[in-house]
Amino acid sequence: MAKLWFVPVAWAFASAASGAESCEALRAQIESKIAAAGVVQFTVTTVDAAAPADGQVVGSCEFGSKKIVYQRERGPEPDASPARPRPRGEPILTECKDGSVSVGGDCGK
Repeated sequence: MAKLWFVPVAWAFASAASGAESCEALRAQIESKIAAAGVVQFTVTTVDAAAPADGQVVGSCEFGSKKIVYQRERGPEPDASPARPRPRGEPILTECKDGSVSVGGDCGK
């Protein structure tokens, strides 16, 4: 009976040892779900809970002592030139419900 105190202590050490592993597994799971949604350039990192997040917090692990942060990476910057306005006299193409294309926005009624 005196040796039964060892079992809860062993469980405590086992759960503490698996805490980092479960945090990494959770990060990988979140990363795969984001990639499956079609997002290409992103990072998923694990940081301390008190650290400022440079992205969206998407989870926590290790009993709330760490948080998992998602940050979408920016692609190349688009050309800085302003968008050119459409000329006023340019006709408007409209696709009608029957699949035909009309110039000027008038579909046969």
